[in-house]
Amino acid sequence: MDAPLLTTLVGSYPQPEWLVDRDLLGSRLPPRVRAADLWRVPEALLAGAQDDATVLAIRDMERAGIDVVTDGEVRRESYSNRFATALEGMDADRPGLVPGRTGRLTPVPRVRGAIRRAEPVLVADVRFAKANTDRPLRFTIPGPFTMSQQCLDEHYGDERALAMDLAEAVNAELRDLKAAGADVLQLDEPYLQARPDRARAFALEAIERALAGVPGPTALHTCFGYAHVVRERPAGYPFLDELAACAVDQVSIESAQQRLDPAIVARLGRKTVVLGVLDLADDSPVESPEEVAARIRAALRHVEPERLVLAPDCGMKYLPRATAFAKLRAMVAGRDIVRRELGLS
Repeated sequence: MDAPLLTTLVGSYPQPEWLVDRDLLGSRLPPRVRAADLWRVPEALLAGAQDDATVLAIRDMERAGIDVVTDGEVRRESYSNRFATALEGMDADRPGLVPGRTGRLTPVPRVRGAIRRAEPVLVADVRFAKANTDRPLRFTIPGPFTMSQQCLDEHYGDERALAMDLAEAVNAELRDLKAAGADVLQLDEPYLQARPDRARAFALEAIERALAGVPGPTALHTCFGYAHVVRERPAGYPFLDELAACAVDQVSIESAQQRLDPAIVARLGRKTVVLGVLDLADDSPVESPEEVAARIRAALRHVEPERLVLAPDCGMKYLPRATAFAKLRAMVAGRDIVRRELGLS
């Protein structure tokens, strides 16, 4: 876990065709309410099928040589909806409509009462993943600010109050996930970039509350959305400098698709940087190991190897599985080139 230039995933890995309707998945925005129609497997057999697909995802990561694996988020219809819709106070059966980060109206849960986590939501997922790998596990959960932007508030009338109660729920879940064996706990906060002005008002306070008392290492992933969904991307991060002083140990950012200046990592102070070195756009080719190595070398002009972790830009959910696997292998091979150059292998 302390070795230089570790490789990991941001979270998701492609779900098999036999498990989800990938054409349907790719035709809509990531669901904020439940989307049972995505699953190809009958309800009575679904949990077992998700177990099998999780093992497949982990084995792909292991075969590719990934150092810190994830469970692939195989059981999730999107990165955020499984946890958010499990909370008391969220009404996903009668969704409301709010503008998403693309500007299109999106069905979201209505907040009809006080937010509370009645019981653990994702703990069984951690236990299953840990039982099926001997590698360190990175496990993800939606962050409180992003969840506060993916719902229709009909109870609080105060975005900060809503975010703080979501942070309490996240904090309770993170503590249980750590106790279940998760090695790295990651908050997913893409809406820090989609709504930076609102983020400056209360996001850091909510993130601090979510992480209070949670053993590390902890991470925060912030990005511009799935490449499959968000095609127009800004030239830089509008909400990044603020993260240099937040409570997380690692900050995960994307850079490959936008070809961002790697000097951006200097804005994160002494944080460990999880840097996206794989472009996940639909039409992106599989990188060569040398292309990946060049991206790593560029970043190393601004951050020490001990503070650099390598990952895809974002979740790999929308890529064909063969493409995702090939990209992971290229990332590991590119990392190995740089390790040899630095005398680290």
